[in-house]
Amino acid sequence: MIMNIVVIGGGGREHAIVWKLKQSKRVKKLYCIPGNAGISEIAECVSIPATEVDKITEWVKERKTEIDLVMVAPDDPLALGLVDKLEAIGVRAFGPKANAAVIEASKAFSKDLMKKYNIPTAAYETFTDAKAAADYISNCKFPIVIKADGLALGKGVIICENAMQAYNAINAMLVGGAFGKAGNKIVIEEFLKGFEVSVLAFTDGKTVVPMASSQDYKRAFDGDVGLNTGGMGTYSPSEKYTDEMAAVAMKTIFQPTIDAMRAEGRCFKGVIYFGLMVDGDSIKVLEYNARFGDPETQVLLPRLKNDLVDVFEAVIDSKLDKVKIEWDNSACVCVIMASLGYPEKYEKGKEISIGELSDNVMLFHSGTAFDSSGKLVTNGGRVLGITAKAATIKEARQIAYENVSKIKFDGAHYRKDIASYCVDKT
Repeated sequence: MIMNIVVIGGGGREHAIVWKLKQSKRVKKLYCIPGNAGISEIAECVSIPATEVDKITEWVKERKTEIDLVMVAPDDPLALGLVDKLEAIGVRAFGPKANAAVIEASKAFSKDLMKKYNIPTAAYETFTDAKAAADYISNCKFPIVIKADGLALGKGVIICENAMQAYNAINAMLVGGAFGKAGNKIVIEEFLKGFEVSVLAFTDGKTVVPMASSQDYKRAFDGDVGLNTGGMGTYSPSEKYTDEMAAVAMKTIFQPTIDAMRAEGRCFKGVIYFGLMVDGDSIKVLEYNARFGDPETQVLLPRLKNDLVDVFEAVIDSKLDKVKIEWDNSACVCVIMASLGYPEKYEKGKEISIGELSDNVMLFHSGTAFDSSGKLVTNGGRVLGITAKAATIKEARQIAYENVSKIKFDGAHYRKDIASYCVDKT
């Protein structure tokens, strides 16, 4: 069946999804709500904020006869029940319903789920009262991690090296409202040592099919210092994550999580993201996301051999066990170019100049727009994702950075150590 598909979202993740869908022989027309400057080159963009779920539903309803599938990519519309609303008007939608998306929307929920079903994770406590939280940390061993319970654009996690930093984080969230409603409840948990790995998986609520592994970089600056961001770069595959580790994670984390959600009456269909910490034989969950990760999607979809439409439909129809999902043997490295000041205050509207990029480079737009004169300008904290594909991570890394140097805008900031581990160890 030839299809018209709508993708919800307007960042680098959505650009990568639209880019992949564009390659499908089954796709006739693509829409993106709201999209961005880069996405507008390959899809019709509709200027409705992704969080305006009622307006999106109405827009889709008015075009119900011509739209075959809606893919909901970002966390907020998933948590707000966009998939539920679309299905209620008889439209096929890809993504978890609100009662399953809560696994990301509430860190307290996810921690309690892991505790109930013996899924390995860091020890923790939850708080809504600042004094109680402050009393608790007086007996903690540092460093500790303090997380806003709700969705905070990837910035609601603070690693505290000492009591003063912890008190400041508690007060910022519970008293100062630094993350709005998302920080009305906090989770304080032990700091896990080891190395992080990101594993995304397709699931239809029963079958779980992990994607290729990847590793992302959340901190703003080289050497993993600075504030947490939505992601400053990533590479795939992870050279640290072995087949043996993957088998353990499937047995102790991946399948048990999906089984637990189904047992709770929260059948999870879509993409689930497992943020893992690996330390020797120990593998524990750092966090769950209820959707494709960003920027992990930018290095995973270029390696996917399947038609993405086929995979989406298998998930929706609970037939994922009938599809063999395959990945090529290449490597991908993505470097994010961000605005000066991100993830805190930054300016928009900086003109972007892009030179001639290499053939094996994909430029995914995250925060871009066209100004009134038609010039490409910055329109967000993370602006562009430069993804290079090559035979090895070392080669892909070199190509990515060579092409980063061809892109200019005032205040451009990027980390220079993405995938450096893979070079340093050779």
